Amino acid sequence: MAGRGKTLGASAGSKKAQTRSSKAGLQFPVGRIARFLKAGKYAERVGAGAPVYLAAVLEYLAAE
Repeated sequence: MAGRGKTLGASAGSKKAQTRSSKAGLQFPVGRIARFLKAGKYAERVGAGAPVYLAAVLEYLAAE
């Protein structure tokens, strides 16, 4: 049972980080929008989906 649970090719720890913008298929920076939402006192807590949604809306409005 050699090789079970191992990745083929590159080592397991060499996966390149993927931005939240690329995961959502957006050009606008989701991380920066999340940082601005947290820094500005809009709410005590900001959900994980809020900056993604806001980035998508802003990108749509910029394209219009």
